[in-house]
Amino acid sequence: MTDTTHSTVKSLDLPRPSSPWIDAMRRMMRNRAAFVSTIFLSGLVLVAIFADFTAPYDPTLADFASIRQPPSVEHLLGTDEIGRDMLSRIIYGARISLFVGVFVQVVATSFGVTLGLIAGYYGGIVDVIIMRAVDIMYALPNFLFAVFMVSLLKPDVGSVLLTLSLSTWPFSARLMRGQVMATKNADYIVAAKALGTGDVRIILLHILPNAITPIIIQFTLGIATVIMAEAGLSFLGIGIRPPNPTWGAMINKGREFIRTSPHLAIYPSIVLGLTMIALNFLGDGLRDALDPRMKEVG
Repeated sequence: MTDTTHSTVKSLDLPRPSSPWIDAMRRMMRNRAAFVSTIFLSGLVLVAIFADFTAPYDPTLADFASIRQPPSVEHLLGTDEIGRDMLSRIIYGARISLFVGVFVQVVATSFGVTLGLIAGYYGGIVDVIIMRAVDIMYALPNFLFAVFMVSLLKPDVGSVLLTLSLSTWPFSARLMRGQVMATKNADYIVAAKALGTGDVRIILLHILPNAITPIIIQFTLGIATVIMAEAGLSFLGIGIRPPNPTWGAMINKGREFIRTSPHLAIYPSIVLGLTMIALNFLGDGLRDALDPRMKEVG
């Protein structure tokens, strides 16, 4: 009798519920575009981080005997207008572009999320002041604001990081405020307040974890926007200054030789375009994977 009961109970055992993050990862893996984009971006990050080892030449080393050479065995992507290896410059340019994109998004998202949490949770005059500042920033064209700010400052890495951070934070602030407004009156928040839980603890332990998913998606998509903005500033000649290799500056310089040496502009344009596409596919994949409505039943 005991064996029969044991076997019956064992047959009724249900599979343990999987973690939401594991489910999201599985959905992400099934998204081919997002999966390929993740592999491409991972490889690009590794190549950029270890540029000192992956780049075949010094990106600033000029060789006037090899000016504007086409792709060859010695220089796989050719050389530029003063004989520098294009592949090496693209690799080091990836390091700068990815660093700018991630750093700006970390700073802007942290600042914007903090203001959005405060505005959405406390409301009142605090919300009005913060959101008016957001509205002012939204009224200014982001790229024109970045051009204006960089023109006032010294065109270097620090100026680009500061300018792009200032022009990017309102997106996270408005998004987080909306998420907080949608969750702050939920039953579990009301119960936490009734138990005497402090505001900071409620915000950090109850509201933020339940509102962070759209921020993760915005963070990923925002990296693409920042990288494109940095490339635009460098293309105009007011971004990161030479001899630092940047994709935008390489494209700008290469267009002068587009008829005779098209590889100078084409190759950095291709890498920049592929990076933008991959980041957008990754953002779309994260949005679908982290959306609880996408969870399969059964």
